[in-house]
Amino acid sequence: MRIAIFSDIHANREAFDACLAHAARQRAEKLVFLGDLVGYGADPQYVMDRVQLEVGRGALAILGNHDEAAVSGDARNMNDYARLALEWTHRALDEPARNFLASLPLRIEEEDRLYVHADASKPNAWNYVGDVPSAERSLLGTQQRLTFCGHIHKPQLYHMAPNRPPQFFAPQTGAPAPLIVSRKWLCVLGAVGQPRDDNPAAAWCLLDTGKNEITYQRTGYDIDRAARKIRGAGLPQILAARLFLGR
Repeated sequence: MRIAIFSDIHANREAFDACLAHAARQRAEKLVFLGDLVGYGADPQYVMDRVQLEVGRGALAILGNHDEAAVSGDARNMNDYARLALEWTHRALDEPARNFLASLPLRIEEEDRLYVHADASKPNAWNYVGDVPSAERSLLGTQQRLTFCGHIHKPQLYHMAPNRPPQFFAPQTGAPAPLIVSRKWLCVLGAVGQPRDDNPAAAWCLLDTGKNEITYQRTGYDIDRAARKIRGAGLPQILAARLFLGR
């Protein structure tokens, strides 16, 4: 099965639509959303409507920290521009969308795979995975062979052989990486809606379970339009400006 996996859409309609179209061209048979569907961007209701539609068709969806804050309207633990965007998002979402977000799980296990937004060892702590020690903590937090997470907005790939520390592998866009069966793997996705690895193109992954390989993907989209919507909604200007920089 070919599974398209997306994280950190962040209410960016243009990036989301472009990635879904790219996944369709890649013959994806199933979709997985790793959380932070909303926050930052100007189209939270559109993204929620589309995700709910896809979940009705068999897609999987996970709760992210921005999703959690958008439901409660309480983002006091975030920086000022994230907080302002989430307060706006809470008001912009209709009640069915907020209820759907509130119903999402922190983690889903499927066959040998774990889907989670952040560190698998304690999903509700929203810890980032960004280096070998944090990757090891996450890998040891599950018995599943493959773990997929997002949250940090930077693509990474780690593997761990039995009784060995994890190793970092830099994923190459469009180049399939074999997921050796004797090892555990942690696939950290970049962001669809707000990349932070100095590449403004939307990021996602394609897992081929038949071939047992993962391919990190990048997708160009209409950044100008997404940025204009952010400015037009009265959201913090930095949220528009950073889309062009990928940081």
